[in-house]
Amino acid sequence: MDLTIALILLQDGILNGAIYGLLGLALVLVFVVTRVILIPQGEFVTFGALSLAFLANGRVPGTAHLLVLMGVLVCLVEAVSCWRARQWRGYGRTLGWALALPLALEALAPLAAGPDVPLALRVLFALALVVPLGPMIYRLVYQPVEQASVLVLLIVSVAVHFALTGLGLLFFGAEGWRTPALVEGTVQIGPVAWTAQTFAVLATCAALIGGLWLFFSRTLYGSALRATAVNRRGARLVGISTRVAGSLTFTLAAAIGALSGMLIAAITTIYYDTGFLIGLKGFVAAIFGGLVSYPAAAAGALFVGILEAFSSFWASPFKEAIVFTLIIPVLLWRSFGSVHLDEED
Repeated sequence: MDLTIALILLQDGILNGAIYGLLGLALVLVFVVTRVILIPQGEFVTFGALSLAFLANGRVPGTAHLLVLMGVLVCLVEAVSCWRARQWRGYGRTLGWALALPLALEALAPLAAGPDVPLALRVLFALALVVPLGPMIYRLVYQPVEQASVLVLLIVSVAVHFALTGLGLLFFGAEGWRTPALVEGTVQIGPVAWTAQTFAVLATCAALIGGLWLFFSRTLYGSALRATAVNRRGARLVGISTRVAGSLTFTLAAAIGALSGMLIAAITTIYYDTGFLIGLKGFVAAIFGGLVSYPAAAAGALFVGILEAFSSFWASPFKEAIVFTLIIPVLLWRSFGSVHLDEED
């Protein structure tokens, strides 16, 4: 291996590591607030990438129909809950975001898939189709069992993953797709030409991380999420709704996942089940931070990306095994240095 090959592999590793870092941050965010290990995070990646790919190819994405279906289910579940409580205040808001918004997006989808629509608008429309799925999944699946143990929530996450994978096959088909690059061109750095897409991915990741930092440090909702992450029982005692916190967290996770899918779909073919492996690598990165540390998760993601890139050169058939085997020593190291804590501590 010469210097040129090493720099090319480093470029690929940094690019993939940035994507894994975003997913790792989303997984840590969801876990510290809701105690849910969000295995379906990869499905948000898939749905975001395939939605943009369908729009770019002049087709209405399946998420437009899936969103309406999920919205109808949310409205029905919420209606039953309001009827049992004899309290209908707030149901109009549910009809607005869970039914009216999906129907409007489904009506606009043919226009977004039309010719001469700028890529930036298609990206925003694809985000609008995928992001509401986050709070909808939380309301339908996780909110009814929010007080369950971490193990039960993990089993539920596995079930949601398989359900969303099947829905992905139903609404998108088994064909693989790619999206157009967000930025065309190359930048020559030393002996290697770095693609402009790489810098676009890194800039997007940096902007997103900076935006999340501002959200958590400067906004009321961000402070509420931080309080819920520190102590769920204490947050409830001071009037912070853990259900609102959970819904907001799933919204952020869906947005991060969908955007990550659009970034990575320009450099690799995305199938209906591709998101699982990508999300699993983000989970390996999150494990580096013990599912609680954002900086450690980001550092772990870069390490995972670079390890994967160099493994593909030295031992391509075993690159996935090498990456996932990495989780074993990390778990051992953390198990030796950890102490038992109750879930609310």
